[in-house]
Amino acid sequence: MSFVVTEEQFELLFPERNPFYTYQGLVEATAKYPEFTTTGGQEIALREAAAFLANTSHESLQFKHVVEINTAFYDHYCDPSQPYGCPAGKAAYYGRGPIQLSWNFNYKAAGDALGFDLLNHPELVETDPMVAWATALWYWNTQVGPGNFTCHNAIVGDHGFAETIRSINGPLECEGGNPRQMNNRVRLFTEYCEVLGTTTGDNLTC
Repeated sequence: MSFVVTEEQFELLFPERNPFYTYQGLVEATAKYPEFTTTGGQEIALREAAAFLANTSHESLQFKHVVEINTAFYDHYCDPSQPYGCPAGKAAYYGRGPIQLSWNFNYKAAGDALGFDLLNHPELVETDPMVAWATALWYWNTQVGPGNFTCHNAIVGDHGFAETIRSINGPLECEGGNPRQMNNRVRLFTEYCEVLGTTTGDNLTC
């Protein structure tokens, strides 16, 4: 199994990451979404890889954090109105992994899509690197969030990096919501495109 980003490039980009975030785990996770970084030719494939790594490294502080830092919010992510409730406990669905997956309904949806019982075992996202990467790829490839496209379609459809930000955080960062956070994502994306030897395309800021 090959990935458009080499292990050497990954190590170069993230030398101080938490050892939990393994390159091998990422490569294994890409098998769940074969269209990821394989669509539209080499330039677009590398651009998508840079966009994914920019957004996920922003969320996890350069892959230094596996779980949400603020434990005070841990019991905030249980929506008891869901018919399946919160079987792992009210405080079990805090942010984990490269995209900081949170809420019981997201754990259930991601688990159902990926074939893991994350509703009952959310801890898998902080103990299995492949599962952690796979949850980020689930969001990237299948969820529109507050945006208009999945992050995958935003890049391969040439809608621009801005639309990946919109699909992840929408008005929290776009349209003046938090320009500092938005600009940090753009900065990382631009840097990663340079390292990977590809172009950023247009429409970078939202």
